[in-house]
Amino acid sequence: MLKDKRELDKVVTNIHDNTGLSGVVYMKDGDDELFQSAYGYANRAEELPNNMNTRFGIASGCKLFTAIGICQLVDKGTLSFHTRLKDCLDISFPNFDESITIHHLLTHSSGIPDYFDEDEMDDFEELWKEQPTYLFRNLKDFLPMFQNHHMKFQPGEKFHYNNAGFIVLGLIIEKRTGLRFTDYIESEIFNRCGMKDSGYFSLDNLPKNTAYGYIDNDEDGTWRTNAFSIPIKGGADGGAFITAPDMMKLWEGLFNHELLSEKCTNELLQPLIAVKGDAYYGYGIWINKRNDTIFKYHVMGYDPGVSFHSSVYPDLGIKLVVPSNKEKGPFEVTKAIEDWL
Repeated sequence: MLKDKRELDKVVTNIHDNTGLSGVVYMKDGDDELFQSAYGYANRAEELPNNMNTRFGIASGCKLFTAIGICQLVDKGTLSFHTRLKDCLDISFPNFDESITIHHLLTHSSGIPDYFDEDEMDDFEELWKEQPTYLFRNLKDFLPMFQNHHMKFQPGEKFHYNNAGFIVLGLIIEKRTGLRFTDYIESEIFNRCGMKDSGYFSLDNLPKNTAYGYIDNDEDGTWRTNAFSIPIKGGADGGAFITAPDMMKLWEGLFNHELLSEKCTNELLQPLIAVKGDAYYGYGIWINKRNDTIFKYHVMGYDPGVSFHSSVYPDLGIKLVVPSNKEKGPFEVTKAIEDWL
């Protein structure tokens, strides 16, 4: 094992040297900590280094939290995966197909318009040039950006990654629980897993030991924070802050059925819709196959100044968490570790 750890350290160090990795790499083999290390600065101006308990934004990596929240409502019998959107909310969506279900929203197959379509827009920052980021503190604040637009395709026709669909799922959680979405997730997921350092924090009121997200200009070597490049507070489609150990607790809580029944956990983890090649999607989670068996479950997130990958390799018993406060690094680390494995 000691030899393995030395080899793994070389693998990660090489990625750090090539990408300027800024973040944390945390890896467990079953209950044993196989590797943990922190790199770069949480605050560049003050030269405060990242550490194992630094909080990082994870962008879309937290769509899984929203999916778990919905599945908890299914477990309680409050709704089902076949419940129609039209029967969940009293919000007007005049041009949406009435056959859209919870299942469609969870699997990015609803066909509804997105407020940020990644096939049509490359730069998330472009959204906020005419709409101040500081106005987006609640899920309903996103509605004017998509609720009156027309369908892109028929529900269930195909997979097409969709942020607005998860905004809608968050609104359903609020409607069915009577709680603000972020309060529900913190109470019913984070607290139940012991994720005491994680939460949905406002960019203008970040707690101590939270990494600022940094956007680098490769042309002249300058940088800036992402304070004006993402919504001021995260929600159902992205933007939570987690520590690497807390994300590990999330995985353990999910696979140990601490958050959902075994039946609902298995439904969440099913490869429900084909994406491309050996890539599939379950409920809020990516699933990759190799030789017709599941190689890994994973989540990922990218925002200006944020990148995040976290994976579970069921046959190997390995769990990996790589958050970063830069726009690159976690993918490269994950790929290198998979090659090493």
